[in-house]
Amino acid sequence: MAVIDPPETIEVTTERVGCDGGGGALGHPLVYLSLVKEGFVDCPYCDRRYVLKKGAKAEHAH
Repeated sequence: MAVIDPPETIEVTTERVGCDGGGGALGHPLVYLSLVKEGFVDCPYCDRRYVLKKGAKAEHAH
């Protein structure tokens, strides 16, 4: 069984991110995701992967 890579990886500097698919009307509902547990998170709608930027100190989103 082959492992499929996520369609896009985005480096962030916060442990919580919001994802709306980035496509305006073609996107998806805004969801907030947490990177705390794994150090990365995949959006359940569009499969974008958010990872904590290398060397960045985790900052909490306000």
